[in-house]
Amino acid sequence: MKNVSLLLAVLLAWLSGRPLAAQSTHESIQGVWQAVQVTLPGPTPQTINIVEPRPNLTIITVKHYSRVQDDSAEPRPIPVDIAKASADELRAAWGPFVGEAGTYEIGVGNVLTMRPIVAKNPAAMKSGAFTTWSFKIEGNTLLVTARTNQNGPVAPVIIKAIRVE
Repeated sequence: MKNVSLLLAVLLAWLSGRPLAAQSTHESIQGVWQAVQVTLPGPTPQTINIVEPRPNLTIITVKHYSRVQDDSAEPRPIPVDIAKASADELRAAWGPFVGEAGTYEIGVGNVLTMRPIVAKNPAAMKSGAFTTWSFKIEGNTLLVTARTNQNGPVAPVIIKAIRVE
């Protein structure tokens, strides 16, 4: 009976500690992040600093992620009547918006593999679709560099994000 009581005590302690283990830690990728800078490679490399208010948010939990961002340079127009909006009006309102959520895994060498479940872009939801990124955490800063997708290597875009929670 003593052994059963001890086993139950250990099990309860383990179970009660699990939510704490699932919480974001300083060195964990789990948390809420906002991109503050994007570096684009190529013949004319460009670094874009994203100023307040930052129109993007990435939430990473134990196994899932969700990200939304508004890539427009100007405020997006609000169509007066969606049912009667032209294709150009709809593109101006929704074209610069990105939304995606799915699962992720972390592999050897800090390689992050993301597998969308739902996305604004239907090509991202195609069976077998994925992206890989290398990542590094420095304090409350996350640096991710694009590596590959299901089609092979991609341009090494670098995103710098800060932890907001």
